Amino acid sequence: MTFLRRPAVGLLGQVLAILLLTMVIEFGASTLLYERASSFAVRDDEANRLAEHLVISRRLIAERPPTERAAMAAELTTDRYVLQWGDTLPAIPAIAPALDEMQRQVFEWEPSLAATDLWMRLQSPGRRSVVSGGLRLDDGSWLFFRTRQPVANLNLSFERIALAMVPAIALMLLGALLLGRVLLPLRRLATAADRVGHGAVEHVEEDGPGEVRRVITAFNRMQDRIQALIAGRTQALAAVGHDLRTPLARLRLRTEALAQADTRDAIAHDVAEMEAMITSLLAFLGGAADPEQVSIVDLAVLCATLADDAEDRGRTAHYVGPDHCEWRLRRVGFKRALANLVENALHYGDAVTVTLLIGQPGVTIRIEDDGPGIPDDELEHVLEPFVRLDAARARDTVGFGLGLSIVQLAVAAEGGVLTLSNRPGGGLRAQIELPPQETK
Repeated sequence: MTFLRRPAVGLLGQVLAILLLTMVIEFGASTLLYERASSFAVRDDEANRLAEHLVISRRLIAERPPTERAAMAAELTTDRYVLQWGDTLPAIPAIAPALDEMQRQVFEWEPSLAATDLWMRLQSPGRRSVVSGGLRLDDGSWLFFRTRQPVANLNLSFERIALAMVPAIALMLLGALLLGRVLLPLRRLATAADRVGHGAVEHVEEDGPGEVRRVITAFNRMQDRIQALIAGRTQALAAVGHDLRTPLARLRLRTEALAQADTRDAIAHDVAEMEAMITSLLAFLGGAADPEQVSIVDLAVLCATLADDAEDRGRTAHYVGPDHCEWRLRRVGFKRALANLVENALHYGDAVTVTLLIGQPGVTIRIEDDGPGIPDDELEHVLEPFVRLDAARARDTVGFGLGLSIVQLAVAAEGGVLTLSNRPGGGLRAQIELPPQETK
């Protein structure tokens, strides 16, 4: 398999090589089948009976005029052999193996038949195999014969099936193996392409035919360009965020010096809303390049802390679940996601319940509120960035409508799934399902 590891030919050349290899093997199997058929021998009495019948029939038909030979051949037809006369030799089927051994047996009993250009073939090798053939008369016409009954002692049916099926199965397995080896780089490329945007950049090994290697090279370069664009965007966002926060901080300080309380409170509210917008935008656009490392976090303590913080602010919040549940994830990003869900629930409802369920495959976190919920046809649409549902939610929410999108990104970074559903008794349920982790 070394010649397939770094091939010099292209994909088309390798497929043609595999097809050529299968044809060679099939030709070899067919040749073996015909050789086995040619070595078939009948009992001596059967060969003697056929030889005598051919000698007698040849002599009787040769004595008749050409106009009577066809009728004579029909009269000489028995329950064992069918005879026909013709003045030309028909085309011999290519799929009928020659019976060299049986022909030798006939010549041993009647040597005179050796001068008649006798030929013998096995037709329909298998359970209904019959022997057919012909011999030339002195005037150049031909006497053809065929056995009525299938030849005895011919175990070619099983052999033919075995010789036909075994190479076919072997060819399918070999072809699948070789094509799988040729297409392996394409499968690696498909896997890497599916991971784009879901983690670190993984360069695909440049292997396979020339065309595939060129595609992989272009894909790796595309990944580098995308990563460079993301890095440049993140740096630009960080710079813009820093530059915007500085004048906002100065504006807040100057606002405190205003004498009119109403004006001061209105400007302070606008400044807080602008800061919330900047924070949510940076969190959403900069999440893909988050350098935070995975660490062990107690999910039970994290969920309980969020519920306690809400209660400390005078809101109704409850935590339901175990006392401890250690999990490996990105603490800051995941805590921000849970905090967004809790704040979202408290904004549109009067009470929130945070539930942690430890299952066999993984863990499930539910944040449920008693608010108006979301229309069923908008449950997926609301997860998209910059989406607000004014009919179901109040319009006094700060930010760009990126809260749920940020949550979805954070959950996806941990390999989990975020789903929204309406509770039967009213309110919205946000459920996070985290996959199982390998024990270390």
